[in-house]
Amino acid sequence: MPHIKLPEGVPGILGPLTQYPDSAKHLSGLAQAVLRGPSSLTEAERELIATHVSAGNECQFCMNSHAAAARYLYGDQCSVVDQVIANPKSAAVNDKMKALLMIAGKVRRDGRSVAAEDVNAARAAGADDRAIHDAVLIAAMFCMYNRYVDGLATMTPQNPDDYVHMGAHLATRGYVA
Repeated sequence: MPHIKLPEGVPGILGPLTQYPDSAKHLSGLAQAVLRGPSSLTEAERELIATHVSAGNECQFCMNSHAAAARYLYGDQCSVVDQVIANPKSAAVNDKMKALLMIAGKVRRDGRSVAAEDVNAARAAGADDRAIHDAVLIAAMFCMYNRYVDGLATMTPQNPDDYVHMGAHLATRGYVA
């Protein structure tokens, strides 16, 4: 049961965004800009970073909804999403994504732990400044979004099938109404 009054039956972050549209405008706009705007990373890669951070933060709603979006965007290669959730080091992603996921994981725990060596490894694997920027910003954003969802004890669907539609919606329509 949510800690505050939220619309009944509205899951995860959608509850507080619906209840507080002034905040929703900015939080949704930020997600749209970073996850769907210009980037050297694909939308699938950005959703994968969001999934990785949410999994590390144990935010079930965000992990499942963004994993569903990433699976939709990866299409035939969707199994990579579950591989990253299980173990990003052994996942079938390229070295650039492994380096960016490592950076995002460090940001999730403590942004100050990202070292020059981490950034150099990402660059050596083909990441440009925009990819490094976006990985760090996505990680920071999802720490906030995860804590927003879990700190309010929003409704988290338990049926994995409930996330399939959410993921397709996020993948095809984005984050703003």
